[in-house]
Amino acid sequence: MVQIRLQKWLSEAGVCSRRQGETFIAAGRVRVNGRVVTVPGTKVDPQQDRVEVDGRPVKAAPGKIYLALHKPKGFISSCRHGDRPVVVGLVDLPTRIYPIGRLDLDSTGLLLLTNDGRLHHQLSHPSFDHEKEYEVAVQQPIMDDQLRQLAEGMPILGSRTRPARVRRLSGRRFRIVLQEGRNRQIRRMVKQLGHKVKRLHRVRIDGIHLGSLPEGAWRHLTPAERERLLRHLPKETPPFKPGTKPVTKS
Repeated sequence: MVQIRLQKWLSEAGVCSRRQGETFIAAGRVRVNGRVVTVPGTKVDPQQDRVEVDGRPVKAAPGKIYLALHKPKGFISSCRHGDRPVVVGLVDLPTRIYPIGRLDLDSTGLLLLTNDGRLHHQLSHPSFDHEKEYEVAVQQPIMDDQLRQLAEGMPILGSRTRPARVRRLSGRRFRIVLQEGRNRQIRRMVKQLGHKVKRLHRVRIDGIHLGSLPEGAWRHLTPAERERLLRHLPKETPPFKPGTKPVTKS
């Protein structure tokens, strides 16, 4: 009989991330063998115990799934939302998956989805330094010195952004490579320069490129892409530090 922590089982089964699992447990949404469990860290035997979330049984995921999706404008980077379409609705798979990080409602481009809770933590948490590359269009021509400010770092949300790589594409378009993902970071930086983002499109996450994937379409990652993402994956997911939020929304 092998027992594991309840929130870890929820993550491995593809229900949610471990941190979300802790929230579900504390809220009384999880039952084990018919009894509500509210203590995170409770041990269960997935082979013997019956686990339910909101009355639905939790079953082992059929295998780890790693997808690349071309997110269209107007979709929420979430598993559920009251009145707007969500990105998981674009994927016709029976297994529950969830997006890694976020793109805001008006942003488009590459989004990764998985049922692997450990990878979700690694790529979503701000302590991890995976590169994300964006193509940005602004409404008015942007000056060279303003692009340098973006590259050198700017004060937003109470601290200075990390240095970035910036390359001009045209008078109103540029590419920027970030190693962090603060809430609406690019839009905030551009606004501080007196500009407004007209289009924000993510073309790469680490070694995964959007390429020619059509808008709204998805594909499985190649073995090489999976290996690149997973090679630094820790055997145990490190705990979240108090006060941090696993958000990457640009």
